[in-house]
Amino acid sequence: MAKRNKLQKFEQLNSFNNVFQNFNFEKPALVGAHGETIELKGNWVKEHFGNDKPLVLELACGRGEYSLALAEKYPDKNFIGVDVKGARIWKGAIIAKEKKLENVAFVRTRIEQLALFFGLGEVSEIWITFPDPFLKKSKANRRLTSKYFLDSYKNVLKEHAVCHLKTDNTMLYEYSLEVFEEERVIVNYKNADIYSGPLYIPELEFKTYYEKMHLEKQLKIKYIQFMLT
Repeated sequence: MAKRNKLQKFEQLNSFNNVFQNFNFEKPALVGAHGETIELKGNWVKEHFGNDKPLVLELACGRGEYSLALAEKYPDKNFIGVDVKGARIWKGAIIAKEKKLENVAFVRTRIEQLALFFGLGEVSEIWITFPDPFLKKSKANRRLTSKYFLDSYKNVLKEHAVCHLKTDNTMLYEYSLEVFEEERVIVNYKNADIYSGPLYIPELEFKTYYEKMHLEKQLKIKYIQFMLT
């Protein structure tokens, strides 16, 4: 039953006009509704959203809770949730359609391939919300705040763009700060327990499915706002 439901979701994704998928990671290309290959690199705002508003990415977006919440709160911006899991993106895409949110879309691809689908200086802001911390040292390069990924973000971010990391994982939080110091990343703000006092920015009040689970376990939520140089 679960397998059939997943296949149905994948079939629906193929017809959604707010979802773009990269099916072949070795021969990457974005496919839109009804299997149409689409080239939007450098033109997302104009060609897909039909405006000139800033573009914000949520990486490892999962079900897209943050992208959806941000899109509702900030209609003057465009949002794209990026994740490799189609079944997760399906949920966010469905909610976006139900709420008629025209300023949010989803891209299914590996985050390593961002620069293939977004142009130089095209992205105004990045959110990284509760990513897999990849606890083993052998997988450190897969952490979304590793030097490898930071370098890749530079290929799509505007100058002085703000990035956000929100996590429950102490190791990832401390690791990120160490990398930022080594790479001379500008840290605007850091907090190892954001709910212990007033929130630094109102966007931190949004809670993902995973964050709610972490809070039930009385885990502290951590946050870093940073800028790449």
